[in-house]
Amino acid sequence: MFKWSKKNKFESGVIISIFIVIITLIVYYICNALQLGTFSIVFALTFSILSAWGSYYYSDKIVLASCKARPATKEEDLKLVNILDSLMVTAGLSKKPDLYVVDDNQPNAFATGRNPEHAVICVTTGLLKKLSYYELEGVIAHEMSHIKNYDILLSTIVSVFVGFIVMLSDMFSRALFWGGAKDRDEDSKANGILMLIGLIFLILSPIFGTLMQLALSRKREFLADSTAVEFTRNPDGLISALEKLENDQNELEVANSATANMYIVNPFKKNGDKGKRKSSSLWSTHPSTEDRIEALKNIK
Repeated sequence: MFKWSKKNKFESGVIISIFIVIITLIVYYICNALQLGTFSIVFALTFSILSAWGSYYYSDKIVLASCKARPATKEEDLKLVNILDSLMVTAGLSKKPDLYVVDDNQPNAFATGRNPEHAVICVTTGLLKKLSYYELEGVIAHEMSHIKNYDILLSTIVSVFVGFIVMLSDMFSRALFWGGAKDRDEDSKANGILMLIGLIFLILSPIFGTLMQLALSRKREFLADSTAVEFTRNPDGLISALEKLENDQNELEVANSATANMYIVNPFKKNGDKGKRKSSSLWSTHPSTEDRIEALKNIK
């Protein structure tokens, strides 16, 4: 587990560095296309560094605000609070995660935050209503596994970055096509190369970002499932919970394409899939629930 935590920290640093480079090139291209002169590279670099800093420190707040989550209370969510308290003994976390609840009928959950000391577990009201005690315990243990393995840092940063890059690319692509970019004879060859790279990133970064987001999500779900069983010593609870979550046909209204990978199961349901075996593809945010259940049964 320590190996995975260390690996996730390293990958987070790499992703933040890549993000700064991509945003710098995109904004530099935009500034040059809008003829802002030599100030372009300074503005682009400053903008990208501030964006990365804000995403690192405020990514959890951004995600919670996007799904309209409210803090959980003992008065309304006593079962949830008690489960978290009991799991703290076996999880070995230094600080108890904050609990949040989203008012939505789909049973689902996610964890977010930049480290175990600033972690959040968020569940839907549908999860609290439809799952038994041991099923809910399995889901909370799964999310605590993401926290302990530092998956939350990686998945939250990637989610915010992907959403930010897609928004920036879309917004300024429209502005550039409307306004048009004028070639200038005084542009140096180096500026021309940087602008070309920036244009390429402007077009391709949403695709690359989404693929990176999907790949990071899929490979960590199996580890979080197995770690959850170590916490609860009860694979049946998580197996039953995954079956209920997979078969529920409600869609999570507050979810979006940038945050879908964070949830324990894909929040977007496809009509007509009931009864069919689902398999993971390049564009899947999660490994198939059937594969996850099979892996959990092998632990037994």
